[in-house]
This record gives sequence, structure tokens and C-alpha cells, in this order.
Amino acid sequence: MPPDPRFAGPPDGSMPPDPRFAEGSMPRDPRLGRPGDQPQPGPRRRRPPLPVEHPTDVLPAVQDPAPQEGEQFDDLFDEDDYEDEYREYDGEYDEAYDEYDEDPDAEYEEEEFAEEPVPVKKKRKRGKRAFGWVAALMVLVLIAGGAYYGYHKVFGYDDYEGGGEGSALIQVEDGDTTSAIGSKLVKAGVVASTKAFVKAGEDNTALSRIQQGYYLLKQHMSGGSAVTLITSPAARVGRLEIRPYMQLDDVKQPGDKVAPGIYSLISKASCAELDGKSTCISTDDLRKTVADADLKTLGVPDWAVNDSQKALSKDKRIEGLIAPGLYDVKPGWTATELMTNLIKQSADAIQAAGLSAQNTGPKQTPYRTLIIASLIEREAITDDFPKISRVIYNRLDQKIKLGLDSTVNYVVDKPTLLTNQADREAPGPYNTYLNYDLPPTPIGVPSSAAIKAALDPAQGDWLYFVKCEKDGHSCFASTNAEHNKNRQLAQQRGVF
Repeated sequence: MPPDPRFAGPPDGSMPPDPRFAEGSMPRDPRLGRPGDQPQPGPRRRRPPLPVEHPTDVLPAVQDPAPQEGEQFDDLFDEDDYEDEYREYDGEYDEAYDEYDEDPDAEYEEEEFAEEPVPVKKKRKRGKRAFGWVAALMVLVLIAGGAYYGYHKVFGYDDYEGGGEGSALIQVEDGDTTSAIGSKLVKAGVVASTKAFVKAGEDNTALSRIQQGYYLLKQHMSGGSAVTLITSPAARVGRLEIRPYMQLDDVKQPGDKVAPGIYSLISKASCAELDGKSTCISTDDLRKTVADADLKTLGVPDWAVNDSQKALSKDKRIEGLIAPGLYDVKPGWTATELMTNLIKQSADAIQAAGLSAQNTGPKQTPYRTLIIASLIEREAITDDFPKISRVIYNRLDQKIKLGLDSTVNYVVDKPTLLTNQADREAPGPYNTYLNYDLPPTPIGVPSSAAIKAALDPAQGDWLYFVKCEKDGHSCFASTNAEHNKNRQLAQQRGVF
């Protein structure tokens, strides 16, 4: 390698004097003495030999290249660089010397720079580490077990298998969610868990539309079986529908057909099979219960208790007091429980329609207003209710016989509005062709619309009406002559 021009001397080999070592030019290093002094005797530490195996510890000397022609020595020799190199070298020397053994004759050993041997404690650390792995594994097992339990607790559920056995009756109430129904099924022993029922019904739209009422299921059913059964028509029991116009007794239809009356419908609604036993209550039991019971105890409004005693028979004392609507009859109820529940709900519905002891028709008692409402219901369609009500009130005010076919047919249990001459001449309290005033009791179930019409009749001077349209509408008249024309019109149209 060519010599470093920074350290190369003049061509004759002599070294020019260094101005830095001139007297007073820079602080003197006591270890070097003054220029020209003889070395002083005394102890001196020996610099440890640098091992050849570590060539990077000390850089080998590099000869500076001879200066090129035209170069000046001063340009090659940089005083600042020389001082920096000297200080770096001196620092490295001191650090290496301090790390060396105190014995000046000690030899440099390569092992001192080698990697330290592994202490004996390492074995104990490996034992602890092994124990730590075992402990960590046990923790993981516990966490996994807890996670499984938590997953099963949150996402898992118990469920029975099969279609179940025995009987179980539950009631779905208005506003019950699927989860609420499932909870009731669990309490009744139908399903093993609420989740079993909820999960099985997630995709069943019929379950979300389930109505309030009583449902007959089985015990120990799978969630899927319970959903399938409860959404089927066969599961619904105790459903009772009372429609306007109905009466307590069965009604004879043309062609020897019979339309069931209220007693028959109640009896049918009471039927179910619970644990192999029938819960049906016969119409005879229902009639006897009404005939023998105290009406007030059954729930009949106070304003109807005395007037209803004028009925043809005791079992008909509640005629007109059963309001139309849907009822839930619990299979297993006694006849008294059943009738009490039905009559009390009806009393609330009648009052909700506006009829009470404080709110009646013009110049009428509550019970007589209820009778008028039953006549309106039987005689016309809803659109004509207010006008029919006005005809009845006008005739009562003018003391004119009502002459209604509906009251005559009530006794013979016929639904038609037509009567023959013999029926109209038959005596009896319900023959409004022969008797003045209202019949003694209602003749059927009045709707809320009929009750409202009885409470607030339309304004007019009509005294007559006849059904003159095929859609059920009536023609009204103030005189008998006008009424006869309307009757002829009805006959021409094939209505009357």
C-alpha cells in the first residue's frame, strides 16, 4: 500500500520540526517530558501485546504515498488532523491498558474476550421455566374450560327430543314475545329451555303472529315440535267468537239447518282433552248455572239485574248482556267460572260502547236502551242504524205499535225478517204487532254501533221503513202512503 502522504517526510528521510512541540507552543504532556530530555528512571507499565487474532484492535501502519510533483509538504501535513489522530490513539491506549491485568508481566489471554460459560443456575432456570410452562398450560386449560362453559351458557341450550307426551295447557297473553312464550312453556314442562323454543322458531313467521289465547301442547317436546304444534290450528283451544245479531238459543235456518246460539258456542269452546279427560261443559249445565245463579254475582250490571227478570225463562235473563267479540275460555273451568268471566268482560265492553247508568238513550233507562239497540241490530244494516233508531223513538213517543217482525221471530227462533199472518196474530209479550212499547228483554246481541245509534238517534220524522235495496239498505217514510210506495218498490226489485 503506498505511504500516506500525511505522515511521509521529506525525500531525504528527515522529519521537519513540529511546531506544536516548540517551547510554549502547547501544553506539555508530563509523560513525554521536554524535547531533548533524557528518560527518567522509574516504574513503567508495559503496554500489553496486542493479539494478532484481533487485527481490528489496532490498525496496521500505512505508508503515505510520496507527494506528487507540485505538492507542498505543508499541504499534505495537516496539524489538526495529526492532533486528532494522536488523541484518539492515546485514548484507545489508555482504555486498553486499564482493562489489562494489574500484573505488568501478565500475558494476554484470548479467553478473557471469549463468551462467558453458562452458569450452573441455568439448570434451575430451566426447571422453573418448565414449571412455568406447566402452570401456563393449566391456566390455558382452565380458560378453555371456562370459555366452553361460557359458550354453552350463552350459546348452548337444553332441548328434549321427540313430539312429547301427556298434556300441557298454556295461555298466551297480548303482547307476549317469543321469549316470553318460551318461558311459559318451560314452566309448564313443555320444552327444556327457552332457547330451544326461540331457536326453533327463528324462521317461523307464523310464530311471530301468534294470538293471545289458550294452547294445548304436550310435555317434554323438542323446541321444533313445540313450534310446529303451537302454530297449528289444532293447538288453539277455548276460542269463543260472539257475533252481533246472535241470541242465546240456536236459530232455525231455512232447509232445516241450525245456526248455533251463544250457549252452544260456549259449550264447544269449553272442550279440550287434558290428560285423557274431556273438559266439555254441556249447554244444559250452562243454562242451569245461569238460571240458578245470582245475576249480580255473575257480573250482570246493577242497572240490568231487576229488568232482566221479565225474560221468558230464567236461563234467558242474560239475553243481550253478552257483548260481541273474541273470548278466551279456559278448558277446565267450571260452568260458573266460565259464565262469570264471560259476563264480566261483556259488561265492560257494553260500558266501553257508551251505555251506562249515567248515559242512556233519550228518555230511556239503560236496560231499555239496550233493548232498542238489539232491535236496531236485527232490523237493518249498519249504515241505517241511526235512522232505524229514530223510527223506534218516534213511534215510542207517539205511542205507535212498533210492528217489528224481528220481535215476533225471536220467540220462534227464526232469523228472517218476514213473518206470516199467523205469527203476527200470535199473542205474547214479544209480539210488537199486538203490543205497544218495547219487548221485555233484548232479542239478541247488539254491536257497539247499534248501542251508539240507540244512544244518539238521527234527526227526522220517519215513522216507517222497509228494506228496499238488495244490498240491505232501507227506504224511510213519514206517512203510511209513502211507506206503501216504498214497499211496492221493494217488491219490484225482488227484495220484499
